Amino acid sequence: MPERAPPRIDPQPLPYVAQLGERAPAEVDLVVIHCTELPDLEMARRYGERVLYDSGSGNSGHYYIDRDGSIVQYVPVERVAHHVSGYNPRSIGIELVNSGRYPHWLDSRHQEMSEAYPDAQIAALIDLLQHLCHTLPGLRHIAGHESLDTRLEPASDDPERQVARKRDPGPLFPWPRVLAAVALEPLAP
Repeated sequence: MPERAPPRIDPQPLPYVAQLGERAPAEVDLVVIHCTELPDLEMARRYGERVLYDSGSGNSGHYYIDRDGSIVQYVPVERVAHHVSGYNPRSIGIELVNSGRYPHWLDSRHQEMSEAYPDAQIAALIDLLQHLCHTLPGLRHIAGHESLDTRLEPASDDPERQVARKRDPGPLFPWPRVLAAVALEPLAP
């Protein structure tokens, strides 16, 4: 089988990458698909740069894919990014730029996620996933953030109501198309 060309990936390491835990790429067996729930890549970068932990690091995925299909890498595969509670050491986080529920993430009146994922973005995701399958021999599983973090939070508009803390990548994510194109099995949490 001929070597496949890797997708074009623009490395843009976060300032705190050296504070993130190290791991062997062979330990990675899971990819978690997210959406940024922010309007654009610039704002996602600002959120990713925020320091939230005593270690000097924050929350971020490894890869971000913009609506036009361009891919940036904020965290190297050899580092553990903070993107999904309980699964970080074994997983790669891929964030798709999508407004999601922005800016009313926990407002019970604004839980619909209505922005579709553009074809260029999904094609780039599939290309990246195929590349990761080729370069990470232990990679076997894929999951959406919403299936791994099912916690509820009090709604911001009515604390008596509960809403899903995470809903990404959401109901418009084309799971059948992605699963048909990659050799990954959905993870049963």
